[in-house]
Amino acid sequence: MSQSFTIRVPATSANIGPGFDVVGLSLSLYLTLSVTVFPPSSSSDRSPPSIRYTGEGADEVPLDAYKNLTTRVALYVLRCHGISSFPSHLSIHAHNEIPFGRGLGSSGAAVVAGVLLGDALGGLHLSTARILDFALMVERHPDNVTAALVGGFVGSYLRELDRAATEAASVPLSEVLPEFPPDAGEDWGQDPPQPPLGIGHFVRFGWSESIKAVAIIPQFELSTAKAREVLPASYSRKDVVFNLQRLAVLTTALAQSLPDPELIYEAMKDRIHQPYRKELIPGLPEVTSRMTPSSHPGLLGICLSGAGPTILALATSSFEAIAEDARAIFREKGVEVDWKLLSVVGGSVVEGNEV
Repeated sequence: MSQSFTIRVPATSANIGPGFDVVGLSLSLYLTLSVTVFPPSSSSDRSPPSIRYTGEGADEVPLDAYKNLTTRVALYVLRCHGISSFPSHLSIHAHNEIPFGRGLGSSGAAVVAGVLLGDALGGLHLSTARILDFALMVERHPDNVTAALVGGFVGSYLRELDRAATEAASVPLSEVLPEFPPDAGEDWGQDPPQPPLGIGHFVRFGWSESIKAVAIIPQFELSTAKAREVLPASYSRKDVVFNLQRLAVLTTALAQSLPDPELIYEAMKDRIHQPYRKELIPGLPEVTSRMTPSSHPGLLGICLSGAGPTILALATSSFEAIAEDARAIFREKGVEVDWKLLSVVGGSVVEGNEV
């Protein structure tokens, strides 16, 4: 008898202005895995996992289970629990709505989906905290993976660990997720590093149901690595205090039943990452300075989504007008954009008859 289940992981937006590497939102675009384990016809009958991928990035994603990020993460989780291989006759259909390389958490969603897949296939029943530990061994920044896992508007941090745990959490990713060479057998990567306990901690903030997110998505990719390369190694006290003051206000202001546009617009300003990334994203300075609550009633604030290039506009009304005016500004710089109206949603879910 076959067993089937579904995993659904939302997109995310990190930073939200002043909250660099601290806060994240879960948004209503999804990576969905439809998983079936068919019974073998005999005890010796084994076949490699079958992967089908549709939607965003379908032409880019490897369909080999030992090269695909999600299934490699799942195998890592299984092997950390003494399960050496995938079930035989495993079929996975991944459908993805999250654009790649746009600052909407596509890699974080793939990692969280992989941990949940490993947990479900192994019947491990891991706690949310332990699932987060495994995700953080692969995706080292908690803002995206935490929001994808638990949903909503979330603040997170990495705990300072003792020496042994710090060394465990600092293992190179090539050792956590070794790529399987063509001649690798089932013994390859059998003894992976275990995640320390309690790497990441988080809290959910309130969120006003009246606030939607307008994602303005330029039609080019920007890797997180490239976006991080332009950041300075240190910051002035003035710039750090500027961000801390605004973040302290923002986490409460976005939960108020009647959001205050003037308060939120100023609280979403940033001096830690956006000024340094403006050269990578033509149109960013103009969009963030020319679009205000005064010029666009309903707009609350505007910022980079994650490392970009997507711009996130938080608003309570006039969504299409905000998006189309942003499109016009980007066109002045020769950049075409798409836009999507998104809601802040709950976290990842696993439904169905798990293995």
